[in-house]
Amino acid sequence: MNEPPADEMEESLERALASTAADGESDLENRLRPARLSEFIGQPRVREQLDLVLQGAMRRGRPPDHVLLSGPPGLGKTSLAMIIGHELGAAVRITSGPALERAGDLAAMLSNLVEGDVLFIDEIHRMARPAEEMLYLAMEDFRVDVVVGKGPGATSIPLDVAPFTLVGATTRAGSLTGPLRDRFGFTGHMEFYEPSDLELVLRRSAQILEVDLRPDGGTEIAGRSRGTPRIANRLLRRVRDYAEVRADGAVTREVARAALAVYDVDELGLDRLDRAVLGALVRSFGGGPVGVSTLAVAVGEEPGTVEEVCEPYLVRAGMLARTPRGRVATAAAWRHLGQEAPPTAFDAPDDERGQGTLFG
Repeated sequence: MNEPPADEMEESLERALASTAADGESDLENRLRPARLSEFIGQPRVREQLDLVLQGAMRRGRPPDHVLLSGPPGLGKTSLAMIIGHELGAAVRITSGPALERAGDLAAMLSNLVEGDVLFIDEIHRMARPAEEMLYLAMEDFRVDVVVGKGPGATSIPLDVAPFTLVGATTRAGSLTGPLRDRFGFTGHMEFYEPSDLELVLRRSAQILEVDLRPDGGTEIAGRSRGTPRIANRLLRRVRDYAEVRADGAVTREVARAALAVYDVDELGLDRLDRAVLGALVRSFGGGPVGVSTLAVAVGEEPGTVEEVCEPYLVRAGMLARTPRGRVATAAAWRHLGQEAPPTAFDAPDDERGQGTLFG
């Protein structure tokens, strides 16, 4: 029996190891997700409102209204969708907007729903228009019209859909069409977390991961997590690695600082790319204004990466401002890079920093 070539065996092994690592990471994320609304940390307003929606629906014995969750990535939208299904005792069917390219894709998924199921569509604003228009009828009348055939001989066949609850998640609420947005009975907007709430998230995650997290270590990591639980949990895992390899396993303030320095995360939570954007803006363009495309070329990234990954936090931190003429570095950015800000440096008023810019 012929054995496969060595290079093919090596590639197969690499794929298997990558798949195993991905499965392990996914399992870890699932372990860190809260199962009940009472276990969910932060977002008190959304939790209270959502609890009323779910409790009212369960008392009436009917599926709750469709739910839209909006906000930046990593704040718990997917976790809340899983919690809704758990609280209702219902199965959660998961898909994403980009995966629904045709109306038939959505019809197949809707036809397989059981009464009371929760359908979770992540990045719902990226759905194809034919699928979105089919979703209108399904959300309102629990029915879809499937077109069979083409041209003059095409026939529309109505299919009933079991009553379900749609949970949509979006990072760009403004990109949703009006007709789709209006069909959601409840809309919850997720806000960035305060450091005190992130410390609670880290404490819970540390218990699950069996990490010896000291209070001062949790405070240090929370302060560099950009107000985002997903980032906090990721940094905790990297600090844990450092503590186990180069320290005694305990995550203290000193260990956290040393670990995050290795991973290029500074005291404000800025990473290498954030500092590269600020450095190019200050050193290459004199603080701006400069267009995002030019700025992206300067740091060797795509404009979308700079605009969607870096800018929201830099704006919220008061380091960067968007103006009609382009991006501008604030006086705080100059100071953070250890340089003296020129007298003409832009400096946003304190009451304007971080407001109304994350999705604009």
